[in-house]
Amino acid sequence: MAYKVNYRDVEFNLFDYLKIQDLGQSEKYSGFGREDFAAILGEALKFAQKEIDPLFKKSDQIGCKHEGDKVTTPPGFKEAYQNFAANGFIAMDVPATYGGSALPVSVTMGATEFFVGSCIAFSMYSGLTRGAGHLIEAFGTEDLAQRFVPNMYSGKWGGTMCLTEPQAGSAVGDLTTSAVKEGDHYKIKGNKIFISSGDHDLTENIVHLVLARVEGDPAGTKGISLFVVPKFRVKDDGSLGDWNDVKTVNIEHKMGIKGSSTCTLSFGDNGNCIGYLLGEQRKGMAMMFQMMNEARIACGLQGAAASSAAYESALEYAKVRTQGGKTLIIDYPDVRRMLITMKAYTEGMRALLLYSAYLDDKENVEQDPATKEKYAGRLSLLTPVCKAYCTDMGFRVSELAMQVYGGYGYISEYPVEQYMRDIKISSIYEGTNGIQALDLIGRKIGQKNGEYFRELYEELNGFCGKQAAHPAFKDEVASIKKALDQVGQVTMKFAEWGMGGDILRPQLHAVNYLYNLGDTFVAYLLVDQAVVALVKLEEIWKSQGADNEEKKSKICTENDEARFLEGKVKSARFFVSSVLPQVTARAKTILSEDLSALKVRF
Repeated sequence: MAYKVNYRDVEFNLFDYLKIQDLGQSEKYSGFGREDFAAILGEALKFAQKEIDPLFKKSDQIGCKHEGDKVTTPPGFKEAYQNFAANGFIAMDVPATYGGSALPVSVTMGATEFFVGSCIAFSMYSGLTRGAGHLIEAFGTEDLAQRFVPNMYSGKWGGTMCLTEPQAGSAVGDLTTSAVKEGDHYKIKGNKIFISSGDHDLTENIVHLVLARVEGDPAGTKGISLFVVPKFRVKDDGSLGDWNDVKTVNIEHKMGIKGSSTCTLSFGDNGNCIGYLLGEQRKGMAMMFQMMNEARIACGLQGAAASSAAYESALEYAKVRTQGGKTLIIDYPDVRRMLITMKAYTEGMRALLLYSAYLDDKENVEQDPATKEKYAGRLSLLTPVCKAYCTDMGFRVSELAMQVYGGYGYISEYPVEQYMRDIKISSIYEGTNGIQALDLIGRKIGQKNGEYFRELYEELNGFCGKQAAHPAFKDEVASIKKALDQVGQVTMKFAEWGMGGDILRPQLHAVNYLYNLGDTFVAYLLVDQAVVALVKLEEIWKSQGADNEEKKSKICTENDEARFLEGKVKSARFFVSSVLPQVTARAKTILSEDLSALKVRF
């Protein structure tokens, strides 16, 4: 089945709900309007369907191969990557200074859903390149940036992030890769594992961002620096020089994303690997967190985009598959339950991610420092939720999609089993989801003495107060208020436990807390969007003289826009009635006195 996505929902989020067209009134995005953004999104979808989607099965069935000193990607990857770069898709939201299109982050996020949803493995090469280039752009000298970044954004060179070592996974501070100063550069020596896009045949050079410890610097994360280490050296005139003593030892054979080369890299086996210090010495982790935070949101998008594609496939299958004679399986109540569950989660995750991208845009255009900081703080708070919630729930959506297919879903003739396998890694890399939950409760909730969390809480509380008497959604709003109060209650309890010296209990319940915050915020987004959708739906009914339920129902059956808007309303209702009650159950679990998990003797 060809890649499908609810394009109207992407448009609804961006234009009807977030109103990103208003960004064109700012100096940064001056000249852009809704038609421009819509045209870009339309072209992105066409490219995804025409050039990336045909790579989906190849990426899995053929995968990457490592022979001798070369890593090759599946057939068609190289040509598609060159076309992808030529269309400017790598550098959509980066400055024109380095060859970018300077588009809003929210537009880039919308387009990237199409690229990721049509083939996660293919999308990773450009995503890592863009992230690495942005890091050099942000922290490098102008000379260093001009030397590397334009060729990365143009697709001529690739990029990676090199953190993990055999003995240093989540505990990055345990790394042993070393850097010894030699003139204007450093000699790098060490090994890195699980390096996505570590080697391939898509570009003529690959620029690695490598965490290493300068000789004499302290142990732990405080002693780590960041280096720009190209696979091939770059001459002063910008042309490629000699091989830089960066060797691919092997590529991993994985459960999914087989078209993404996951490499073990060895730096400086011959003592001749040159790296350039990026930013300040011993500030490597602080800088790398910029790329990691971008990558964490990208992971959330992987979960959401692939699960959306899985849902669309299952929906199409359910509309044509018969069972028990001539009955379509979409007419069975349990199948409808699974489909609307997938629909609600998919729309909720999309809303969360596009909202988060919009926060980035608002920070970029805002002039007032305090307001600018507010948007940045909100994005920082939501980043672990975007990563963990969307990857875990995305995997569950893919599981439901397989269930809709029944036995056919389990075989490779249909796409959902690959979606499930491809999605799973997103909850593991870039900091496991357990680490995201610890980051949320240990760092993000308490940022700026809890101000960012309080602002979010007050905004949702304000929404509940404003819409408490809404004629169509007062019950849903009351449920959101109840969930929000429980999130607040647990947050206060975590603070109480922490001040009392009990740090284990908050850690034990961190994942449940993240899910509760995710469910509550997604419920808010869905209902807030449903308010907008209902106004538009009522306008359609009024314009067509629908003055009773029968006429309204007929219009929603025959009119695509009306059917979409009605679906937004029903997705919100279902999420609040069938998903949000889990917040109460988790809150009860968190506040219980049961510490069996900490005391059991395994």
